[in-house]
Amino acid sequence: MTNRSEYDAVVVGAGPNGLAAAITLARAGRSVLLLEAKETVGGGIRSAELTLPGFVHDVCAAVHPLGLASPFFRSLHFSGYGLEWVHAPAPLAHPLDDGTAVLMQRSVERTAAALGPDASNYRALIEPLARDSEKLVDDLLAPLHIPRHPAALLRFGRSAMRSVDRFVLGRFKGTRARALFGGLGAHVILPMRQPTGTAVGLLLCAVGHSTGWPLARGGSQRIADAMVRCFTDLGGEVRTGIEVHSMGQLPRARVVLLNAMPRQLAEITDDRLHRDYRQHLLAYQHGPGVFKMDWALGGPIPWRAEECLQAATVHVGGTYDEVREAENEVWQGRHPDRPFVLLSQPTLFDPTRAPRGRHTAWAYCHVPNGSTQDMSAQIESQIERFAPGFRDRILARSTMNTADMEAYDRNFVGGDVAGGVQNLLGRSLRPLGRWQPYATPISGLYVCSSSQPPGAGVHGMCGFHAATRALREAF
Repeated sequence: MTNRSEYDAVVVGAGPNGLAAAITLARAGRSVLLLEAKETVGGGIRSAELTLPGFVHDVCAAVHPLGLASPFFRSLHFSGYGLEWVHAPAPLAHPLDDGTAVLMQRSVERTAAALGPDASNYRALIEPLARDSEKLVDDLLAPLHIPRHPAALLRFGRSAMRSVDRFVLGRFKGTRARALFGGLGAHVILPMRQPTGTAVGLLLCAVGHSTGWPLARGGSQRIADAMVRCFTDLGGEVRTGIEVHSMGQLPRARVVLLNAMPRQLAEITDDRLHRDYRQHLLAYQHGPGVFKMDWALGGPIPWRAEECLQAATVHVGGTYDEVREAENEVWQGRHPDRPFVLLSQPTLFDPTRAPRGRHTAWAYCHVPNGSTQDMSAQIESQIERFAPGFRDRILARSTMNTADMEAYDRNFVGGDVAGGVQNLLGRSLRPLGRWQPYATPISGLYVCSSSQPPGAGVHGMCGFHAATRALREAF
């Protein structure tokens, strides 16, 4: 495996959180070995030619709302490692059946102006959150702690602790604002009666207005490549093509960090854990999965609402009631006829990803965990609904169901790309069945995956916090 027999730390899994953990340890002057099962690093931020030669697609994450907001990413100075962020004119669009779209622009004022009866309400709610977005991100992307910015967090919490239903229907009167926040709340893949969606939706909205929702020029793989350059510059060592099934495979180290789900922790630890605790890990609750599609296109998507051509992400789902119904159906184990679809057309803002005059598009919808149903027709019908003629521009398509997602990355159990049910309290207090996150009952063994706080998203903070705890306790 390696010429060395001993390291200060071994990190297993080179997704964004594993990379963040490895960088954090190496920055502290520790000798670190990073192992990855696949031949390329990146996990959820890999890119590949999934359809036709010359068309670069992001296999998982394409748009990164926390890419510039994450405290860990802010500390990396990515430009020095070859990463360039690309901004669309607007972070988000949500088309409606009347041929218009709600456009969430960088400007709170311009966004509010298009929300009719909810304009002043939107401004009053979002302006303080956008102004405080860096403070909010610092506190919200951390494990449970005494807040560093209590006033900002209190303002946020007044709205964020309500369910999406109570927040949207109680706060907004018009169809447009309700649809906008319905799509934002649906990012957490939970029923709209849950409060987590409101918190995440408000945070996504705040950072959209402050730092934007950027893409990586050339594909999300460039984020992973930049992180690897940073890590190796610090003296770190990377080995790919090494799948770890047992702790016995690893060289000696003072600490081991696993970028893995709880059930993988139970498998890898070679029966070193108490039987009841192993059963707890194996019973860890995973949420719905995703069905993902990529297209090579002969031209831009022909949206009836041209505002959609300005947006990094397009929420395709119609009214708030439709989005709510689709997400509730998924939680009831059903496949919606009109799913809520998250879509991006990166080549509108980054033409390096396709041959001249051609385009790529990326989309997924939520499905029950472990679903094998092909949702291609439903996804394309939803897009066609708001962009008549879309199918005529398709040159090739690629699909991934939940089994494909898990085969691609073992952390995506049943197609769950979020690292488990996004229960804020459970994630903060007992993500591994213990009162402290990241640590396991085995001395020197930590978990740094998105199953730990702050959870899903390309931000690296799960890895950063796990590594920080390991440094504090083991060195």
